[in-house]
Amino acid sequence: MNAPTTTLRRGHLFVIAAPSGAGKTSLVRALMERVPSLQFSISYTTRKQRPNETHGRDYFFVTKDEFEAMAGRGEFLEHARVFDNCYGTARSQVEASLAAGQDLILEIDWQGAQQIRRALPECRSIFILPPSRAELERRLRGRGTDAEDVIQRRLQDAATDMTHWPEFDYVVVNDDFERALGELHAIVQGRGDPSRRERPGLAQLAAGLTA
Repeated sequence: MNAPTTTLRRGHLFVIAAPSGAGKTSLVRALMERVPSLQFSISYTTRKQRPNETHGRDYFFVTKDEFEAMAGRGEFLEHARVFDNCYGTARSQVEASLAAGQDLILEIDWQGAQQIRRALPECRSIFILPPSRAELERRLRGRGTDAEDVIQRRLQDAATDMTHWPEFDYVVVNDDFERALGELHAIVQGRGDPSRRERPGLAQLAAGLTA
């Protein structure tokens, strides 16, 4: 008698986007520490590697020519230009992980998120908002790494980015780090209804951020 066969569960893809300074990267790192089964989808970029970054862990750092060649061959599930640099997600890498039952987190911008939703409509998309524009500016200045013109450009781009929050399934407001982390944790566990974009009061907060 043959043993019963089991169907491997397809993994879930969580797409997380936010304006610069909203705290997305810190939240994603803390979430992955809390949920070790999550795997980070590593993007390709033409951006210069920073001293604290590792090739193959933070990003796959490639030249502009290499990136354009990959895009020309259709190897990216999504790709976009952000702050004069290119970022892209390898289609084969994501598909292989999901087919193996692996849950993935993809940290990208809203442009990439649009492409991912078209290619993989079953993904779960999350947008992270700051509590106010003043707090967003404080966080950007607190980095101490950018010149004034760069900060002003990031603030202008952030205002545009935040207008895209209604496109996402879930919206998390990062006013308190631990609370925001708890909301992200609930979403990946399938208990994210309180963080749905349709919840009362969110549209009013977002209007203040994007005015």
